[in-house]
Amino acid sequence: MTKRVSTKHKIDRRLGENLWGRSKSPVNKRQTGPGQHGARRKTKLSDYGTQLFAKQKLKGYYANLTERQFRKVYAEADRRKGDTGENMIGLLESRLDALVYRAKFAPTMFAARQIVSHGHVKVNGRRVTVSSYLCKPNDVIELTAKAKDMALVIASTQSSERDVPDYVEADHHKGTARYTRIPKLSDVPYPVQMNPNLIVEFYSR
Repeated sequence: MTKRVSTKHKIDRRLGENLWGRSKSPVNKRQTGPGQHGARRKTKLSDYGTQLFAKQKLKGYYANLTERQFRKVYAEADRRKGDTGENMIGLLESRLDALVYRAKFAPTMFAARQIVSHGHVKVNGRRVTVSSYLCKPNDVIELTAKAKDMALVIASTQSSERDVPDYVEADHHKGTARYTRIPKLSDVPYPVQMNPNLIVEFYSR
C-alpha cells in the first residue's frame, strides 16, 4: 500500500473543509489553516489556484490518492466517451475501496483501503486485495467471515453518521453489497461541493 504522508485530519485542516463530514474533524473547532500564520493565509485564489484546490479536494477525499494514481483516473476518463468530469466521478466511485466505504463496511476511506489490502473483501466470490480495482455494475462485494466480526466493521454498519447511496445495495447482516449502477456527480453524497469540471480545466492547461 502506498505510504500516505498526511493524515485525514491534516488534509481537512489544510483544505479548510470538513472533507468527509465527520464530527471529529478539526475544522469544526478551528476555521483557520495550520501553522503559526494560518489565520492570515486566506487570500483570493487565482484561476489556477481554484483549479488546483478542486483537484486536491477530490484527490484527498479518496484516501489521498497519489498524483500518479489520480492522473491515471483523469486520463481514462478523458479517453472515454461523454463528459470527462462525470466519467472521473464514475471511475472513482467504481473503485473497490470506495464501494466498501459506500456500503458502510468501513468508517473512513482510509479504513476501507486497509480492509481491502488486507484481503478481507471478495468480488463475485474472488478475493481482491487491490483497492483501485474497478467494479462493474451488478458486481457483488462480500466481506470475509473474519471481517464481518471486526469491531471496526460492526461499528461502521451500525453508525448513523451517513447513509448508503442508492447505487449500492448493502445487506449488513450478510456482509454483502451489490454495485447497481455507475453514479453521476449529483448521485454521490459528498459532504462538500466537488467541481470535477475545474479539475478537467487544470489538466487541460
